[in-house]
Amino acid sequence: MTDPPREGIGPGKGPRLKMPSKRVLVYSHDTYGLGNIRRMLAISEHLLRTQPELSILLVSGSPVIDRLGLPDRLDYIKLPCLTRVERGQYRPRRLEVETETILALRAELIRVTARHFAPDLLLVDKKPLGIRRELEPTLLDLSARQPRTRRVLVLRDILDRPEAIIDNWERNGHAAALPLYDRILVLGQREIFDLGSRYRLTAAARERIVYCGYLRKEAPAGTREAVRRSRGIREGEQLLLVTPGGGEDGERLVEAALLAFRQLLARQDPHLSRPWRAIVVSGPEMRREARERLRRMADDLPGIDFETFSGEMIGLVAAADIVVSMGGYNTICEIVSQRKRAIVVPRVEPTEEQSLRAECLGPLGLFDVVHPDQLDPTDLARRLAQLLSNREAVSPDWGQLDLNGLPALAREVEALLGDGEERGVSEREAGSVAR
Repeated sequence: MTDPPREGIGPGKGPRLKMPSKRVLVYSHDTYGLGNIRRMLAISEHLLRTQPELSILLVSGSPVIDRLGLPDRLDYIKLPCLTRVERGQYRPRRLEVETETILALRAELIRVTARHFAPDLLLVDKKPLGIRRELEPTLLDLSARQPRTRRVLVLRDILDRPEAIIDNWERNGHAAALPLYDRILVLGQREIFDLGSRYRLTAAARERIVYCGYLRKEAPAGTREAVRRSRGIREGEQLLLVTPGGGEDGERLVEAALLAFRQLLARQDPHLSRPWRAIVVSGPEMRREARERLRRMADDLPGIDFETFSGEMIGLVAAADIVVSMGGYNTICEIVSQRKRAIVVPRVEPTEEQSLRAECLGPLGLFDVVHPDQLDPTDLARRLAQLLSNREAVSPDWGQLDLNGLPALAREVEALLGDGEERGVSEREAGSVAR
């Protein structure tokens, strides 16, 4: 197959334009919450910023992708939305059609996109074969038609409890698909969670792993002051931020926070003499009925702003003094990058990714951890009062986390794009996936 032309717009059709010389196709796992799409967008933005020859096409079913602020030289293909109903089970989010029909449509859209876009590198988020193996036709098609395409699997630090991932990856063919990838880039530290060992990857797969470190979430200079000024936060006021991420399962956390705020406002506590305000971001995926009920609760409390969505969450984290959140990868990276005091209430079902992350990072003293079964408004109010009245406490040792994940990942991508050798996949490797 002949690759599409990389520059110009054809004879007789106007002046020839210099086009980016390298193409990256990004597949984003997108069925629950905002974490995956936000993480892959952060990676894409860094690659575009540091490698000006790149052009990136993102393939995702995220329902809010057009609200997240897309950089130049990045476009996207929107897939029909799926949502996770339980571990490994999905259904269409919006369309009243059979799940298998949506999966087949998504798989074909991805395959046709890859064939015409002819990427130099394919960057895959989290699932080696995609949701319900929807990426498999694309991987096999690239192997047959464009073996020079480099393939990179990007994994966050922790996926789920080991026994669940080992079973899932064996049963759904993900483990057998790992030989199709040139690199497995882990956005974490081996000494915190040894993904290759804990998930019992083969020796060959472990050789392809690069532990890049966590993603630093930076806010532009002056962001804290600008956000606080735009929100009317006065000098001396402390700002609390409540965020359950996408919000699909964040109702309990937000309600507990609002009830805790009510208790704090009712106290005559000398330690809380310094004024404080709060911003609650429910997340766009919270049920409408729950969101409106919580909004009414917030409206009854002075100094509490309630919002559904923010496309610039890092700005709110930078502006905050204290964060109350769930334990998603991006949120934890934002908290640590911005060095914020935080109370983290991790999700424990249907997956245990967040609780494992809290279990691994909690002992480092970077934030307080509250198990959701122990989430109590009175206890939360006590914890918040302690943080509000102890602003000058000794800071944690933030340097315990390596936050150089983005430059490390970019170096790996640059090296792979600079390697002109055709990779090729043996019939045995391709066959092991196709079974």
